[in-house]
Amino acid sequence: MLLIRSLVFDFLLYALMLVMGIACAPMALWSVDGAYAACKAYARAVLWLLRVICGLRSETRGPVPDGDVIVCSKHQSFLDILILVDAMPRPKFIMKKELRWAPILGLYALRIGSTPVARGRKGAAMREMVSHAESRGEERPSQLVIYPQGTRVLPGATLPYKIGAGVLYQRLGKPCAPAATNAGVFWARRSPYRRPGLAVVEFLETIPPGLAVDDFMARIETVVEEASDRLMREAGFDANPA
Repeated sequence: MLLIRSLVFDFLLYALMLVMGIACAPMALWSVDGAYAACKAYARAVLWLLRVICGLRSETRGPVPDGDVIVCSKHQSFLDILILVDAMPRPKFIMKKELRWAPILGLYALRIGSTPVARGRKGAAMREMVSHAESRGEERPSQLVIYPQGTRVLPGATLPYKIGAGVLYQRLGKPCAPAATNAGVFWARRSPYRRPGLAVVEFLETIPPGLAVDDFMARIETVVEEASDRLMREAGFDANPA
C-alpha cells in the first residue's frame, strides 16, 4: 500500500508540474513576482497532496529568513526544496547547470534568479557561481540557497562540505542562515517510497558576515550536521548509532 500511495503521489507531482507550469507560464514570463507566485502555489499544492495521500506532513522551525541572506541548507530530498520555496518570501537557488534544460523546472528556476553551476569544473565553476550571484542586483531582498555538500545526501551518509559556500559568503558579504532537515528519512534520494511522518526544515541562528572562510565552513558544517542528526533522531533514524 505504501508503494501504491507513493506512485500515485509521484504521478500527481509531475502531472501538476506540467499543468501548472504551462498554465502559469504567461504570468511567470510577465514578472518575477508572477514566477514566485506560481512556484509557491505549486509547492503548497504538492505538500498538501503529500500529506493527504502519503501521510507525510511538513513544517518549518526557527526564524524564517526574509531579508537579503545566504541560506546554507542540508539537502536530502526534493521535499526540502519544496519546504524552502513555501517558507521563504523570495528564495533562489544555486543549481546544477543541467537543470536549465529541464522542462518547466528550468524555466521557473531561471526566472526567479537561480544560479546555474557546472559541477565538476571546480575553480571555474566557483568563479562562475560567484560572478553570477554578484551580478544579480535586485531591488527586493532575496534568499540565495546553496547546498554546501553540492547534492542530495542520504540520511546517515557523509559527504564533505565544499568551499564554494564559504567563498560566496565572503564575496557577497551577506549574513548566512544555516538550515537543517530530516526530509530524507521520509523521501530519500532515488527511493520510490514517500513515508508517513513529519518532515522538518529548521532554520538555525544566523551567522553575521565577516568570518574567515575556514571559520565559516567549520561553523556551518558543525551546526547543520548536528541539527540535522537531531531532527533525524526525532524522526526515528539514528545517523550515528553507538
